[in-house]
Amino acid sequence: MQATPYRSGGELVRFENVGLRYGVAPETLSDISFSILPQSFQFLTGASGTGKTTLLRLVMQALKPTRGMISLFGHDTATLDKDEFTALRRRMGIVFQDFRLLDHLTTYENVALPLKVRGRSESSFRAEVMDLLKWVGLGDLVDAKPPLLSGGEKQRASIARALVTQPELLLADEPTGNVDPALARRLLRLFVELNRSGTAILIATHDLGLMQQIDGGRRLVLADHRLHIEG
Repeated sequence: MQATPYRSGGELVRFENVGLRYGVAPETLSDISFSILPQSFQFLTGASGTGKTTLLRLVMQALKPTRGMISLFGHDTATLDKDEFTALRRRMGIVFQDFRLLDHLTTYENVALPLKVRGRSESSFRAEVMDLLKWVGLGDLVDAKPPLLSGGEKQRASIARALVTQPELLLADEPTGNVDPALARRLLRLFVELNRSGTAILIATHDLGLMQQIDGGRRLVLADHRLHIEG
């Protein structure tokens, strides 16, 4: 598979000498510097426990750095008020490792939820949600609730929910960790198609075989609390 190459344009994410520590313990992440450009494709990798999920949480601002600077879409996150951050956060889609689907809602309702939260009427989005569910292979499960879905189906529903707002940047935390190799390849194809349509992708994974399927995907490698960039 061929990922979209980098193009000129403003950075979506920028880290400058970011460090994170908990209490008086040694830093979990040290001097992390990198950027994510529009329409780019990159993997975040490293051994278990090296901080992949922690770094993603810094990107989405679920954690604040101990030191250094993080900017999102050209804005220093340290200067953002709540409303400004909410506006920027809506430009990102997030695929969580634990899915975070609501069990009392159907697949359709879970995927449509971000649009309902924004105040859109169902008549304005029903067709696009249905098209998206068909695209991820869930067209026959729109009325099923999460307890009746397999792990792979829940993952695809989680991906659809992250994509329904048409984000500029998609963050995915081990999106193929709970599925078989055939489904992992199918999910990867979805990410590649999304990238070709213009969305920047950052996938956290330890799956070397998955990364080898992408030509041109940059690798951000965490080791010894620091980040090394390959490609």
